[in-house]
Amino acid sequence: MLVLFETSVGYAIFKVLNEKKLQEVDSLWKEFETPEKANKIVKLKHFEKFQDTAEALAAFTALMEGKINKQLKKVLKKIVKEAHEPLAVADAKLGGVIKEKLNLSCIHSPVVNELMRGIRSQMDGLIPGVEPREMAAMCLGLAHSLSRYRLKFSADKVDTMIVQAISLLDDLDKELNNYIMRCREWYGWHFPELGKIISDNLTYCKCLQKVGDRKNYASAKLSEFLPEEVEAEVKAAAEISMGTEVSEEDICNILHLCTQVIEISEYRTQLYEYLQNRMMAIAPNVTVMVGELVGARLIAHAGSLLNLAKHAASTVQILGAEKALFRALKSRRDTPKYGLIYHASLVGQTSPKHKGKISRMLAAKTVLAIRYDAFGEDSSSAMGVENRAKLEARLRTLEDRGIRKISGTGKALAKTEKYEHKSEVKTYDPSGDSTLPTCSKKRKIEQVDKEDDITEKKAKKANIKVKVEEEEEEEEVVEEEETSVKKKKKKGKKKHIKEEPLSEEEPCTSTTIPSPEKKKKKKKKRDNED
Repeated sequence: MLVLFETSVGYAIFKVLNEKKLQEVDSLWKEFETPEKANKIVKLKHFEKFQDTAEALAAFTALMEGKINKQLKKVLKKIVKEAHEPLAVADAKLGGVIKEKLNLSCIHSPVVNELMRGIRSQMDGLIPGVEPREMAAMCLGLAHSLSRYRLKFSADKVDTMIVQAISLLDDLDKELNNYIMRCREWYGWHFPELGKIISDNLTYCKCLQKVGDRKNYASAKLSEFLPEEVEAEVKAAAEISMGTEVSEEDICNILHLCTQVIEISEYRTQLYEYLQNRMMAIAPNVTVMVGELVGARLIAHAGSLLNLAKHAASTVQILGAEKALFRALKSRRDTPKYGLIYHASLVGQTSPKHKGKISRMLAAKTVLAIRYDAFGEDSSSAMGVENRAKLEARLRTLEDRGIRKISGTGKALAKTEKYEHKSEVKTYDPSGDSTLPTCSKKRKIEQVDKEDDITEKKAKKANIKVKVEEEEEEEEVVEEEETSVKKKKKKGKKKHIKEEPLSEEEPCTSTTIPSPEKKKKKKKKRDNED
């Protein structure tokens, strides 16, 4: 049996001398404790050395991809075919390729792995003519070259620049908004009218940087940034401004902030152009479908173009609206119809009624474009242009359909009403099954009459109470008069003639009937007087 062993220096083919000892897998490591013992098990038959690191890198990249290098193919044809023996290989995938291309029987088993481990441990003694220092230097150089190759040609690392660029673009937008807001607020204390006249942020900062103090606007020329009408309005406002006076140091700090804003905005435009070029190079069809900003945000949200290609169309449609999706699922409400794809131009130009439908169709076509860009060999954007034209045509038909229905002209799109068979047979009325008594109109009238009677009775009772209160007040007045009369009687006991008319006048003055207790008291008083 022959053994194919790959090293950083070259290919080595060993001949197994004692195959019986290979049957004891657990104790095989004991046979490779020393170089002398190892030479009794395996013997070097052929060694094909690499000329330089570039050749070693090409050979190992081919082995990683499961392909046979030209140099390895020559060695196998020259030595293994002539020996007519099976070949032990460390990689099962490589063994399958060798068997398919060269028609050689290959072996891959745990015994072969243990044998490879033993050969690697005694590699310096088994391969003569190669110094350990040279072997270590070749290993280090090959490791660096292989890592650099993987980083350069990895499909996952190509779109890393897009992810970083779109993240930086979003950060720059936030910082620019903060800086401009601070600049407007700061200079607004000195010249508040300028912020209302000039709405563009970049033009505002450029004018401020050129002029500085409010007093210099009269002699300054702003025709580079502003039209004549706006320039005249700014100069007129500067003369009658209500702002406060500031020092030169304050103006210098404000101008420094303006220069920062202008530099950041210029770098932002440069970064946007870089992102456009990068997107057209890596994902041209996605760029045509949804635009470079939305496409870059989708790639950044998924992590890479390959990860995005693995998503379904329904996932791409709501990508970026995960919080709203899980909130809707938790509360059992309607799920969102779109996420990041909402900012695409096709969705933006549709009416609110058709936004959900267009976003679903756009997500389906975008997924096809993503997979074409990720796995396809062609780098043209023809597929994206074709699919976008189809979506635009579909959008026009949806919009025209609503217009034709309103105008009544659209014979081709005349909507036929759904046929519904109307039966003349009377259906069963389930309202008669109820056992609860229904209130008739007569009973309702009687109830209303009873309520009226009750209200009248309540009113009468209230009047009676008022009358009783009035009578009580009159009784109190009469009692006061009686007490005054009694005092007069005590003074004139001898004059009995005057007492009789007084007694006669008492019942006339009182309108109410005195109680029996009062009568008894009066009689007692009269008896005492007599």
